[in-house]
Amino acid sequence: MQYLSTRGQISPIPFSQAVMMGLAEDGGLLLPRTIPRIGTDTFASWQKLSYAELAFEVMSRFVDDIPVSDLKDIINRSYATFTAKEVTPVVHLGDLHILELFHGPTLAFKDIALQFLGNIFEYLLSRDQGVLNILGATSGDTGSAAIYGVRGKERINIFILHPHQRVSPVQEKQMTTVLDANVFNIAIRGSFDDGQAIVKKIFNDLEFKAKYRLGAINSINWARVLAQVVYYVRSCLHVSAHEKDSSVDFAIPTGNFGDIFAGYIAKKMLPPGTIRQLVLATNDNDILARFVTKGDYSQATVKITSSPSMDIQAASNFERYLYYLLDSDPARTRELMEEFGKNGKIDLSGHHEQIRRDFVATAVSEQEVRETIAAFYQEHEYILDPHTAVGVKAAQKFKTVGVPMVCLATAHPAKFGAVVEEAIGKLPDVPLALAGIMEKPSRCELMDAEKGKIQAFVAEKSATAFNNG
Repeated sequence: MQYLSTRGQISPIPFSQAVMMGLAEDGGLLLPRTIPRIGTDTFASWQKLSYAELAFEVMSRFVDDIPVSDLKDIINRSYATFTAKEVTPVVHLGDLHILELFHGPTLAFKDIALQFLGNIFEYLLSRDQGVLNILGATSGDTGSAAIYGVRGKERINIFILHPHQRVSPVQEKQMTTVLDANVFNIAIRGSFDDGQAIVKKIFNDLEFKAKYRLGAINSINWARVLAQVVYYVRSCLHVSAHEKDSSVDFAIPTGNFGDIFAGYIAKKMLPPGTIRQLVLATNDNDILARFVTKGDYSQATVKITSSPSMDIQAASNFERYLYYLLDSDPARTRELMEEFGKNGKIDLSGHHEQIRRDFVATAVSEQEVRETIAAFYQEHEYILDPHTAVGVKAAQKFKTVGVPMVCLATAHPAKFGAVVEEAIGKLPDVPLALAGIMEKPSRCELMDAEKGKIQAFVAEKSATAFNNG
């Protein structure tokens, strides 16, 4: 399988090179040349596979430059640490199916992709005798999941930017209490979008990127999306085992467009009608909801909410969908993304009919988040984290009688204890992974949100670790 850039100015590259490149060298995002199609018989034959076995079946269709035995080993190790046997269990509550994606090391859905990506990096670096400096920005959960995916691994340093005091206290501690020598946390004075913009600018400095061997662990890395496609397929198999011949709807809380884009890829892969509808749910930072409902993709001021992983105004993965929306036209994609970078907005109302065929969307207010957590707990004695509550509220709005609705539960509620306590009057139980975390020692650098300062820090620390190459 060859990979292309959404901006069309690099030659096709294999999977391994795409993983290591992260952001394409022309500033675009990497996508497979084609999306494999899964026939009805093949899909049915996957019904009894374990999660790791299914992951191999899905991923191997996009990966042809890693030996089968090695790929299987990477996948098996990636999911061996999850506390749930099913890895992503589905809980049936009322007329909704809750897909629990928080059974990994950091209790967030990002673990499912980042345990895999960390092991892929380690494998490729060992095979090719290389070194890597991972640079990423996080709005909450990506940072800790990325750190846990590569902590202590040889040949890898990781630098994670997070917005100072704009992630939950638990999210911050999950990152900053990891004291391995190859882990560097940077709190920036600014928003997630500021951090993400710095990371993209640094990656576009091709000389710096090459000299310091930068790699991406944000969802701009195709391997992240690929790993997330698996749990959509798994959910469809689960539902089809209980409700024969039924399409499935998904409700996805999203700020960076990565999780819902994985659903979009799954929909294209699976037999027609397997996935009927993708419900895009945002919090008060509603740029993606406005895009779907009006064709208006325009930035506004970032609002701080109880679901910080969605406090985003420039979605990393949007460009991948835009490329498909524009009939895989790289020149037009490049033109519009440059326009967005300059003006903070693009008008896609002319494509509104197609957008609405691909998604429906709604924005959920802070009051609705708390009301949803409270009502769902009262009815089912099940605690939602605020991100999942955004998705559940959207699911309730778009639920169609007779069509199963799967809601992605993206984080454990204990990561957002204060919000939960305010909604239901008590704190959620603290899982073992978080026991005593608030008292652990931390290490973090507080810095201005300036590209030059971040680059200087990366250069200093990577030179120390890798002796400048």
